[in-house]
Amino acid sequence: MRAARLIRMVLLLQGRPVMTAAELARELEVSERTVARDAQALSEAGIPVYADRGRAGGYRLVAGYRTSLTGLARTEAEALFLSGLPGALRDMGLADAASAARLKASAALLPSLRDAPHTAAQRFHLDAPAWFHEPRTPALLPAIAEAVWEDRRITARYRRGRDDEVQRELEPYGLVLKAGVWYLCARVAAPDGGAFRVYRLDRFTAVEPAGTSGADEGRFVREEGFDLPAFWAEHAEEFARSILRTEVVVRVSPEGARLLPGVVDPASARRALGDPAGTDREGRVTVTLPVESEEVAHAQLRALGPEAEVLAPASLRRRMAADARRLAALYA
Repeated sequence: MRAARLIRMVLLLQGRPVMTAAELARELEVSERTVARDAQALSEAGIPVYADRGRAGGYRLVAGYRTSLTGLARTEAEALFLSGLPGALRDMGLADAASAARLKASAALLPSLRDAPHTAAQRFHLDAPAWFHEPRTPALLPAIAEAVWEDRRITARYRRGRDDEVQRELEPYGLVLKAGVWYLCARVAAPDGGAFRVYRLDRFTAVEPAGTSGADEGRFVREEGFDLPAFWAEHAEEFARSILRTEVVVRVSPEGARLLPGVVDPASARRALGDPAGTDREGRVTVTLPVESEEVAHAQLRALGPEAEVLAPASLRRRMAADARRLAALYA
């Protein structure tokens, strides 16, 4: 741990003319006293670190000194390409590797370009989760991410329903973060079919690496033509449709039709509105919507209030009627 911190300190000083003890302490997440001890340790090891006292003082490397520690390790190089996703890196346990990679890359730049990472970060930022949604990091994400990096098969238990749990041996190909939700793209290991499937990480209940007795045992050979972005683009809509197992019939007003794509699955809403079952004199259209379940539809359609009338199934219509009576009683 300390050795890695000392390397980070050298790289930080190599990238800037001078840094105060407070700046180094903040970057290294240690106290200023620890910074002083680390600077002394580096000096004793032959690294020309100097401390200047006074208002303009701080720590610096002797002019012209260059370290040979800027070569990127494989994990650091891979993490560098994910630097635009700080939250995802932290969740997968790669924050330290990405930080080291950025420092090494910055140290290798010409002095006139060393502020490029800072200026870019101040101008562009990716915030993946949707509005009003507090993302939850699945507890098993670091273990699954490690298996993805190492191309190692996993034995996983997956919750398909409230009381339905299955066990599968999977070849984890890639992770996708969609609107704050993590998904695993994996191939089911033979003899269960060898098909590629998509799994929500928050439904995994247990994950163990397969074949840990040998260095190469348990690893799989990736299919060379597999392209994660292309796979996700091709299967995302199909995956969304696959969880829409129930249908409801709804009559919506013109305002309800406008709001509907923001309440239920947008693609399904647009398809239903494009081919309605009928339109009445008041401009209300009757549509059949695929939904995940009656419970989910109940929660979604309540948001439309009087702009939507559920026609079927009867059990959902009764739920909506009960909501309407309770609401009328509140505002009586």
